[in-house]
Amino acid sequence: MPKMKTNSSAKKRFKVTGTGKVKRLKAFKNHILTKKSKKRKEALAKPALVHDSDMSNVKFMLRLGK
Repeated sequence: MPKMKTNSSAKKRFKVTGTGKVKRLKAFKNHILTKKSKKRKEALAKPALVHDSDMSNVKFMLRLGK
Protein backbone atom coordinates (compact mmCIF):
# COMPACT_ATOMS: atom_id res chain seq x y z
CA MET A 1 0.00 0.00 0.00
CA PRO A 2 1.49 3.39 -0.93
CA LYS A 3 2.03 6.17 1.58
CA MET A 4 -0.63 8.83 2.04
CA LYS A 5 0.58 12.12 0.55
CA THR A 6 0.03 15.50 2.18
CA ASN A 7 -1.61 18.09 -0.06
CA SER A 8 1.30 20.31 -1.13
CA SER A 9 -0.72 23.52 -1.33
CA ALA A 10 -2.18 22.93 2.14
CA LYS A 11 1.18 22.36 3.83
CA LYS A 12 2.32 25.76 2.51
CA ARG A 13 -0.81 27.57 3.73
CA PHE A 14 -1.48 26.07 7.18
CA LYS A 15 0.55 25.56 10.36
CA VAL A 16 -0.50 23.43 13.32
CA THR A 17 -0.17 25.06 16.75
CA GLY A 18 1.04 23.29 19.85
CA THR A 19 -2.52 22.75 21.06
CA GLY A 20 -3.57 21.17 17.77
CA LYS A 21 -5.38 24.16 16.28
CA VAL A 22 -4.60 25.19 12.70
CA LYS A 23 -3.35 28.69 11.85
CA ARG A 24 -3.95 30.39 8.51
CA LEU A 25 -3.26 33.73 6.88
CA LYS A 26 -6.03 36.09 5.82
CA ALA A 27 -6.91 36.94 2.23
CA PHE A 28 -7.16 40.35 0.48
CA LYS A 29 -3.73 41.70 1.53
CA ASN A 30 -1.84 41.29 -1.78
CA HIS A 31 -2.72 44.22 -4.02
CA ILE A 32 -5.10 47.17 -4.43
CA LEU A 33 -4.16 48.32 -0.94
CA THR A 34 -4.63 52.06 -1.51
CA LYS A 35 -8.38 51.98 -0.91
CA LYS A 36 -8.11 49.86 2.25
CA SER A 37 -7.72 51.58 5.59
CA LYS A 38 -4.62 51.19 7.75
CA LYS A 39 -6.70 49.51 10.44
CA ARG A 40 -8.07 46.98 7.94
CA LYS A 41 -4.62 46.20 6.50
CA GLU A 42 -3.16 45.67 9.99
CA ALA A 43 -6.00 43.28 10.82
CA LEU A 44 -5.50 41.36 7.58
CA ALA A 45 -1.79 40.93 8.34
CA LYS A 46 -2.44 38.98 11.54
CA PRO A 47 -2.91 35.21 11.39
CA ALA A 48 -6.26 33.60 12.19
CA LEU A 49 -7.45 30.14 13.15
CA VAL A 50 -9.25 27.81 10.77
CA HIS A 51 -12.99 27.71 11.52
CA ASP A 52 -14.44 24.54 13.04
CA SER A 53 -16.61 23.90 9.98
CA ASP A 54 -13.51 23.83 7.74
CA MET A 55 -11.30 21.89 10.13
CA SER A 56 -12.18 18.42 8.83
CA ASN A 57 -11.21 19.37 5.26
CA VAL A 58 -7.93 20.96 6.37
CA LYS A 59 -7.03 18.01 8.58
CA PHE A 60 -7.74 15.66 5.66
CA MET A 61 -5.44 17.66 3.36
CA LEU A 62 -2.69 17.72 6.01
CA ARG A 63 -3.31 14.04 6.88
CA LEU A 64 -3.63 14.81 10.60
CA GLY A 65 -6.13 12.08 11.31
CA LYS A 66 -9.62 12.62 12.69
